[in-house]
Amino acid sequence: MQNLAPIALFVYNRPQHTSRTLKFLQQNNLAAESRLYIFSDGAKTPQDEEKVAEVRSIINKIEGFKTVKVIERKENSGLANSVIAGVTQLINDYGQVIVFEDDLITSPHTLTYFNDSLNRYRDEEKVMHIGAYMYPLKSENLPQAFFYRAATSWGWATWDRAWKNFEPNIDTLLKQFDKKKKSAFSIDNSMNFWKQMQEFKKGKNNSWAIRWYASIFLKGGLTLNPSQSLVNNIGHDGTGVHSGINDIYNVIINPKPITQFPDVIKENQEAYQTIKNFLANRKGNLASRIKRFVKEKLAQYFSK
Repeated sequence: MQNLAPIALFVYNRPQHTSRTLKFLQQNNLAAESRLYIFSDGAKTPQDEEKVAEVRSIINKIEGFKTVKVIERKENSGLANSVIAGVTQLINDYGQVIVFEDDLITSPHTLTYFNDSLNRYRDEEKVMHIGAYMYPLKSENLPQAFFYRAATSWGWATWDRAWKNFEPNIDTLLKQFDKKKKSAFSIDNSMNFWKQMQEFKKGKNNSWAIRWYASIFLKGGLTLNPSQSLVNNIGHDGTGVHSGINDIYNVIINPKPITQFPDVIKENQEAYQTIKNFLANRKGNLASRIKRFVKEKLAQYFSK
């Protein structure tokens, strides 16, 4: 019998997204054999109380898993604190964890991919994180799965041996970067990862994910990723706490299972270059950027 990792699902005030996320999770091949823990954060404002209650009504009726445990917080912890506390709790209890938020739809093979990967690389110290999301790459020449330096946060998994390296203190992380590391961390300056670190320091974001990636990077760790995404984020519609309205990262989910995994534990250079090229050109030309900006502003206006 497989030693399946528990699933941590973090929810807040989006009942429709939560329902879709759970529906797709239920359709996973290993759902009925998996333990699901749902962490429901408390309302931040009186205006959020109704939606939080609606979400809790949904999650308390969920079936289709080996066990379901709902953890309802009375106070609002915020996403970062909720994720860190929930992941730490399950890591301590099970030694491994699979993590989702309330705006992710999955392939029927996503849980299988996570558990296969967790078992395969359990004792590989350099492998610290398994991601299920991947950018919409031109991936015909890439293997089904590969190692890469950065950690994606839209559906991921890890082990206790890796999570013990998570450093939440931004100052401890920042002082370990020199100019060369800043560039490498930011994929040769093609992505704003270093800016996210600085903005966290200034209180402009409260990201657990950028601190987790920095912790992995500074340990020389690697992340496993599929070349075609097993997850799509449906939260970029203006409803999320940290997400705007954006379709740059929208993907078609891989309908097939991942059956081939890398044997050599090192970053795949072809995948790195493909990702770097995507990131450098992801916003398109000036006309595309203006069109997207106007679309986002109009959507924000009409959603008020």
